[in-house]
Amino acid sequence: MNKMNLLLISNSTNFGETYLAWAMSQLESFCEKNNLTSDSKIVFVPFAGVYINGNPYPQSYDAYTARVKKVFEEKLGLGNFVSVHEVEDKIQLVNEAACIVVGGGNTFHLVAELHRYGLMDAIAGAAKKGTAYIGWSAGSNIAAPTLCTTNDMPIVQPASFNTLNLVPFQINPHYTDFFDPKHGGETRDDRLNEFIAINQDVWVAGIREATALRLKEGKLSLIGRDNKMKVFRYGQEAKEYSLTDDINFLMK
Repeated sequence: MNKMNLLLISNSTNFGETYLAWAMSQLESFCEKNNLTSDSKIVFVPFAGVYINGNPYPQSYDAYTARVKKVFEEKLGLGNFVSVHEVEDKIQLVNEAACIVVGGGNTFHLVAELHRYGLMDAIAGAAKKGTAYIGWSAGSNIAAPTLCTTNDMPIVQPASFNTLNLVPFQINPHYTDFFDPKHGGETRDDRLNEFIAINQDVWVAGIREATALRLKEGKLSLIGRDNKMKVFRYGQEAKEYSLTDDINFLMK
């Protein structure tokens, strides 16, 4: 039986809204269904946050942790909130978590640090045993087998592009098919079509802003606001899926 319990959010900040506000109903539901209380240990991973509120690395970790902790404490009542950068034994902290939260930012830096500290395997192991997992942006991207469908600049070189492999398909957060007629470069679809041209047996799910993927008891669903997800596969025409569509073929 698939024990994984995942909430993979496209974006933390929606245009015109405060931080994580658009996803609050999804977060509340997820925390309630996972029986998270004020005593539950929430373990945060800030490594994607290279530049937060004007704070450059490594001070950005403190700023990022404070930003997310404020939301979890004030909006969700979850004050037992600890960041992995604050402790020496990071793997032990992950093993103690009731919920692991991985924030967005630069996916390459996130992946590099997770491999450096041995946390990629630790987080994957915990999530596969049923520890609740919440990620947004880069934190959602790494739930896939690799980081290869991130939108980010490779500011560092990770030991490996391999990520958590919690789902068997690739994820492209912040997906948009917007085309600026004054821009002569590649579109997001062009980039994702490059990926599937080389990786012909892999599905790619492009999740738009204000949506998330929810995995519970092996069942995958698209949740959030009424923005469709776009799915890519080599040799097939890209197809959009709504909140009510069955998308469990991605898990096969």
